[in-house]
Amino acid sequence: MSNQAEFPEPTLIQVNGVELEVFEAGRENKGKPIVLCHGWPEHAVTWRRQMPVLAAAGYHVIAPNQRGYGNSSCPAEVTEYDIEHLTGDLVALLDHYGYGDATFIGHDWGAFVVWSLAQLHPDRVNKLINLSLPYMERGETPWIEAMETFLGGDFYFVHFNRQPGVADAVLDANTSQFLRNLYRKNVPPAPPEPGMAFINLAKAKAPLGEPAMTESDLAVIISAFETSGFTGGINWYRNLDRNWHQLADADPIIKQPILMIYGDQDVAVPRFERLAEFVPNVEVVGLDCGHWIQGEMPEETNRVISEWLDRQG
Repeated sequence: MSNQAEFPEPTLIQVNGVELEVFEAGRENKGKPIVLCHGWPEHAVTWRRQMPVLAAAGYHVIAPNQRGYGNSSCPAEVTEYDIEHLTGDLVALLDHYGYGDATFIGHDWGAFVVWSLAQLHPDRVNKLINLSLPYMERGETPWIEAMETFLGGDFYFVHFNRQPGVADAVLDANTSQFLRNLYRKNVPPAPPEPGMAFINLAKAKAPLGEPAMTESDLAVIISAFETSGFTGGINWYRNLDRNWHQLADADPIIKQPILMIYGDQDVAVPRFERLAEFVPNVEVVGLDCGHWIQGEMPEETNRVISEWLDRQG
């Protein structure tokens, strides 16, 4: 998979009332599944450099474009992107392949889905690896309400919820420019500008820092969002308080073996210093990169993941 042409051809699979576009590697490794869950605004292609390594290690690698992304279904109803639906898709995907459980790897929003899957369907997860986004403690106040209090109405989580459709329209109108400006690394520090950060980024003419992925991978993502638009993925954010309610009765302690990988230069997501209180069987690794970990440092990411999986047996 040294070039874009070698990325696997997808299969469209009917699960949980939707159709998912699924990419696979190592199909010959039936019985040892590992599922890769992308974040926002991403695509399964962001796992391109991990898939052949995991397949060579003996895994059946399954990388779906989750609902709202790529050529997967984009339901019209906002509530169809809540955590019960998102985790239900993954459970149904395992059922499709005849797997009782699997190892899951998530990045960004995909990590939130994987954390929640381990809470809502613990018997379907044997171990998990998450990148960038740590476990989110469920406090006494719904998440968006709390973010609005502490971070204000222009914080993008809040803005997506309180001003539905506004950011979607700007990102849809500036898809290539937004994604080219977003997927950067080594961005020099700068004081925050007034307004909503992603709207500002979509309108910025000159990107800062360096590209965080290859031009061929970025072209796949741009093409996908030019087709699907951003609303499906943004609807994940619009269910955060609904998710807070849906997780109310779930055990907050995740007992499976866990690897948490942070980007030490990630300006978007801080470390959660109390992580081990909620995930006691965790190993934490920091890499010298930003938010787009598996794209910025693919070889190091592969090494850390492979060594941890080997130790787990």
